[in-house]
Amino acid sequence: MDPPRHRQLRSLVTQAFSARTIAQLAPRIEEIASELLQPALAQGRLDVVTQLAIPLPIFVIADMLGFPRDNWQAIKQWTDSMLSDASLGEDDGPEDVEMALTQAQVIGMYEIMARTIDERRRHPRQDILSLLLAAEVDGRHLSDDELYAFFITLLVAGNITTTQLIGNAILCFDQYPAAWEQLRQDPSLVPGAIEEVLRCLPPNRGTGGDRSIIGGRMATSDVQLGDQLIRKGQVVRVTTISANFDEAQFPDPLRFDILRNPNRHLSFGHGIHFCLGAPLARLEAKVVLETMLRLMPDWQRATDVPLKQIRNNIVFGVQSLPIIV
Repeated sequence: MDPPRHRQLRSLVTQAFSARTIAQLAPRIEEIASELLQPALAQGRLDVVTQLAIPLPIFVIADMLGFPRDNWQAIKQWTDSMLSDASLGEDDGPEDVEMALTQAQVIGMYEIMARTIDERRRHPRQDILSLLLAAEVDGRHLSDDELYAFFITLLVAGNITTTQLIGNAILCFDQYPAAWEQLRQDPSLVPGAIEEVLRCLPPNRGTGGDRSIIGGRMATSDVQLGDQLIRKGQVVRVTTISANFDEAQFPDPLRFDILRNPNRHLSFGHGIHFCLGAPLARLEAKVVLETMLRLMPDWQRATDVPLKQIRNNIVFGVQSLPIIV
């Protein structure tokens, strides 16, 4: 979406995702993180991805939107469906079966959204959904289709990035235990550590899949870029992760350094499409790492379960990450 429409719609929720507003969520996020980690303390084992990194951001964004939290597994299924378009295809079944499953999930999610929107129209609350229902653009309220699009974008995008960021952070600290020891000695280094995780192992690949425009831009006219002619209608994708290892910007770019400063990575994008949820993702990751430092500082990755990468062109991470606590 291009300006001015992009600016008009984004402005409706900009305040709700500002750094100042998001900072007020810290106590609630800490409470959720502690609740999710308590069972692991008793069991001595935690799957960082499935038991922590997936439910936590879904709970948070669902609360912000005013969406029933007990539907969090449906949100996860919806997210997976959205990302299936960019699957690398290694484990895919027949395409018609995959599409049928996706359509069923889409229908179910729209039914849940419709019920939630109808309930909020009758009983407004202090949440983003109520804000969107009351908002006007060019003198009119948002249509149901626009509300659904907003809902889907915020709900799905609001959990994908943080899930991978948390998992990738633990992957980094498993690979570079000296960095985790630095955090144990000085927890104030956590924010900088998160930025280095974002640079070295970003949650988003930013490339999209062969069947999707996600992660790319469509040319609105023929464009000559250097020696390459880009035809109108063609999709251009940029692998932003490569920019995070630019020697001109990052000295010794292959080194994982949580003290790196400045750290101008592009993992949240740049310009008018800079990730709206960046402050939220950073805060959620910060709270999780600080809580783990407090409750389970001596964790170790469980080596009895092999790591399995997510087969996807949009996000980068692992499907499961068990640790011993």
